[in-house]
Amino acid sequence: MDMSRLADYFVVVGYDHDKEPTRGGQGGTGKILQRFPEKDWDDVPFHQGLELFCQPAGWNLSSKSQPPTFHVSVLTDIEARRHYCAVLTFSEPVKMNPSRPDDLESDEVEGSLVRHTLMFAPKCLSLISRLEYFETLRNCLGLLYTVYVDSLEVEMETLVGNILGHVQVPPPGGPQVRFSIGAGDRQALQPPLSDSLPVTRSSVALLVQQLV
Repeated sequence: MDMSRLADYFVVVGYDHDKEPTRGGQGGTGKILQRFPEKDWDDVPFHQGLELFCQPAGWNLSSKSQPPTFHVSVLTDIEARRHYCAVLTFSEPVKMNPSRPDDLESDEVEGSLVRHTLMFAPKCLSLISRLEYFETLRNCLGLLYTVYVDSLEVEMETLVGNILGHVQVPPPGGPQVRFSIGAGDRQALQPPLSDSLPVTRSSVALLVQQLV
């Protein structure tokens, strides 16, 4: 039975503070801070430009902390195979140097600032996978986020290594897989019965009952 990795890469993408954004903290860019593994898999090359898919609306600073969000972007490789970029985005505080609008004279109101002294920049934790187990990827990212933000004693490297190297998924029609990434979690995923049926993640039992 051919087994597949649950995820091929884990990537941390953050706001690029070396590049100046436009006025108001808009129009910034992102950059890859860390990636695991650091070398490409022979069977799955790393996707370039991943920071664009992590923040489709742009890398913008905010004056308020934003709640964590999750989304999935679909990537296509040179052979037209689909890869899924599961992304959990959260905010990190950034100290800024206050500055005046260009059109203010020196004797105008002292408190008029373009930027607050404390802004919030987006940061992304991402898993790249060839499999459509989005809920499982979301759960794994949520655990990684909790360990990262709360500075728990569990090592991030151990969790990431378990996700990329130890969680093997059977092909369609295979048995259910139960696993843990090492954060005190218990997870399970069920491969679809057939690879010819789409995985919609929606309940269609009521629809089938109405059609019978």
